[in-house]
Amino acid sequence: MKKFLAAVAFSALALPAQAFDISDMTDQERAEFRAEVRAYLMDNPEVILEAYQVYEQRQAVAEAQRDQQILKDNADAIYNDPRAWVGGNPEGDITLVEFMDYRCGYCRKAHDEVAQLLETDGNIRFIVKEFPILGDDSVLTSRFAIATKMVAGDDAYGKMKDALIKFRGKISEKSLVKLADTMGLDGGAIAARMSDPEIDQLIGDNHVLAQKLSISGTPTFILQDQMLRGYVPLANMMELVAATRVQK
Repeated sequence: MKKFLAAVAFSALALPAQAFDISDMTDQERAEFRAEVRAYLMDNPEVILEAYQVYEQRQAVAEAQRDQQILKDNADAIYNDPRAWVGGNPEGDITLVEFMDYRCGYCRKAHDEVAQLLETDGNIRFIVKEFPILGDDSVLTSRFAIATKMVAGDDAYGKMKDALIKFRGKISEKSLVKLADTMGLDGGAIAARMSDPEIDQLIGDNHVLAQKLSISGTPTFILQDQMLRGYVPLANMMELVAATRVQK
């Protein structure tokens, strides 16, 4: 009887919940079953870890599948928003999207590595989503960057984006205007454009999109059809890009 119950207990652990119904047992069988399960787990505690590892793997697969569906449902807003800045190779065979905040430490850490990835690969389309979430300084900086694109174009935005992510001074409209002037841009004209309602709309739309994608932190990357939440070291990103190409 004990061997039978042990076998049943092991099977119960391995099968989905609906495949085994303990309510079909008598009270005595149920008590013996529970005792056997407990004894088995006490003798083989590694089974709990193994089961949890399987659970985590299944959760990761399910999350990836959910992400893929969400990305598919919002593909136009993610990949084809004409207001977003596109860098790297606009005709690249792989698309990398970054939700970023200029005051985010990990965004700063990722910045040079993303630039190196784009340069060494040469075939990645890179889209930036302005996503200020770290307070008033973040919003002010993001507004100034978007205003730069509106006033001076994509090339100026790209340079301003690089300058802002590396900027370590006190954030104020005055300091940002001074920064733009030192770059040969018209800082006053850019500052005047910061109140444009289109900037409010773009930042608001990016926040709505992030909510739909369950993005709450920066940096968050989208590599083709997979979500990468948080900082990804350059070597890992290169491996992911290579694997993505193989799967295409």
